[in-house]
Amino acid sequence: MSAFGSVFMPEMAISWFDGSSWSTPEMVSSDSIQLHPGAHVLHYSSTCFEGLKAFSHQDGSTKIFRMDSSVDRFAQSSRLLALPEIDKAITSRMIIDSVAHFANDVPASPGSMYIRPTHFGTEPAIGKAAAPSVSSCQYILLSPVGDYFAGGDACLRLLLDEQGMRCAPHNGMIKSGGNYASALRPIMQARSEYQADQVLFCPGGDVQETGAANFLLIDGNEIITKALDESFLHGITRDSILTIARDLGMQVSERQLTVEELLERSAKPNCEAALSGTAAVLAPVGTLIHNGREYQVGSGKVGETTVKLRQTLNDIQWGKTEDRHGWLTNVEA
Repeated sequence: MSAFGSVFMPEMAISWFDGSSWSTPEMVSSDSIQLHPGAHVLHYSSTCFEGLKAFSHQDGSTKIFRMDSSVDRFAQSSRLLALPEIDKAITSRMIIDSVAHFANDVPASPGSMYIRPTHFGTEPAIGKAAAPSVSSCQYILLSPVGDYFAGGDACLRLLLDEQGMRCAPHNGMIKSGGNYASALRPIMQARSEYQADQVLFCPGGDVQETGAANFLLIDGNEIITKALDESFLHGITRDSILTIARDLGMQVSERQLTVEELLERSAKPNCEAALSGTAAVLAPVGTLIHNGREYQVGSGKVGETTVKLRQTLNDIQWGKTEDRHGWLTNVEA
C-alpha cells in the first residue's frame, strides 16, 4: 500500500500571476512546473498551502468538505506571507473543476480525494530577502487516499516540549511549509530518543499544538483547547470537531491550558486526548512524555468520545447523516 499522500492524479489546475493579473486557469500535467533557480520561493520560502478533502457519496454525488473555510485560510496565509492576493472565486472554481475532472477517481468510503491548493512566489530575484515576490503561481494537486486508520487505531505518544516552539509566534496561523520544516528536527529527535510520534509544543508551559495538528483534551463532557491567536494554526478540523461537540451538548472551553493542568487531568480514568487534522480527523493520544517520565492519558486506550466525535464528522463527510452546517459543496461532474 502506498504511503498516505504519495499518489497523485496525472493533471492539476494551475494559474500564474505576472505582477498584474492571474492567467486563465488550465489543466496541465502534474509534473510540468518549471521554475527559475532564483525563484523567490526557493530562497525565501514564500509559499503556503491548504489541505481539504472530497468525498464520494452513495447517491453517486461528490462533495467537498468545508471548501469555503479552506479558501478563506488560503487567502489569509497568502496575505500574511505578502504573496500576491488570490481571487477566492477563481481558486474555488479551480478546486471544484479539478475534483469534477477526476470525479470517477474519488475513492469510496472510507477513502477520499485529498486536495492540496498551493501558492508560491516565482519572481527570479535572490536580492529580495526583505521584499515580497511580485509574481506567483497557484495550483490544485489531487491525491486519492485510503483509510487513515487502515493499520489500526493506535494511540499516539507525545513528547511535551516546554522550551521550543513549532514556529515563530507571529507566523503560527499561516499554513506555510516553513512552519512544518521548523518543527521537523525536534520531531525526529523525539522519535529517536523517546519513541514519540509527535512533539506537543508547550512554550513556557502553555499547551499549543504539535508539529502537524491541533491538540484537544477531553475530560468527561468537556473539551479543552487553546483559544485562537496568531501563534498556532486555526485548524478547520478543530473548528468542525468543536462545533459537533457543542451540537452533542458538550462543554467547549477554548482557553489557556498549562502543562501542569494537562498532566493532572490526564490522570483521570475517563480523560482522553486527541490530535485533530484533515488527514486523520481525530487521532487518539495515549501517552504524554514529560521530563523523562511517561504519563498515561486516561485508560491509555482509544477513548469512546474521541471515536464518537470522529465518526460523527465522518458521517457528515460521507453523506451518512445530515449536513446541518452547510459544510459540503457539491461537485458537478
